Amino acid sequence: MTKRLKSSTIVNCNENKKLIEVINKMKDNKVYLTDEGFLELEEELNELKNVKRPEVIKALKEARALGDLSENADYDAARAEQAQVEGRIQELEKIMENAHIIEKGETDKVSLGTTVKIKYVDDDEIEEYRIVGSKEADPSNNKISNESPIAKAIMNGKVGEIKKVASPNGEYEVEIVAIC
Repeated sequence: MTKRLKSSTIVNCNENKKLIEVINKMKDNKVYLTDEGFLELEEELNELKNVKRPEVIKALKEARALGDLSENADYDAARAEQAQVEGRIQELEKIMENAHIIEKGETDKVSLGTTVKIKYVDDDEIEEYRIVGSKEADPSNNKISNESPIAKAIMNGKVGEIKKVASPNGEYEVEIVAIC
C-alpha cells in the first residue's frame, strides 16, 4: 500500500511542477482574448470557485469520515479532483491577469478580432475564420489562433491580396475575400 500511495504522490507532485512551469512561463506573456472569451473564462472561474470547489471540499469531508485514509479510494479520488480544480483555478487566474482584450479593429486589414473570408486558391473553397488569441482558439467553430499558419500569413493583409501559407503539410496560397 505504501508503494501505491508514494507513486500517486509523486505523480501529483510532477503534475503540480508542470503546472507551476506553465504558470511561470505565462507570467510575462500577453494572452489575447476577445470580450466573449474573457467572459467565458470568468464564468468558468466563478463556477470552479463557487460550485466545484465546495463540492470537492464536501467530498473530502465525507471521505475522511469513512475512517482510515491509507486505504480510502474515495479520499484519493477527492484529493486528485481537488488538485485538478485548484490547478485550473490558478491557470485561469494567471490567464486573466495577463489578458489583453482584443478591440474590434479596422476592417480594412486582417487583425486580431476580425472575421475574415479566405479562398483557397488551389480549389476555390471559401472559408470564414475569426482571428483570436491562442487560449480562445476553437477550429471546430472557425476560431483560429493568431499563431496559426493561416493567421500568420494573412495578418495585416487586405481584401484581394493573395498570401502564401507555410504549413507542416507544405505551402499553399489563400486569397483574402472579405474582412468583417
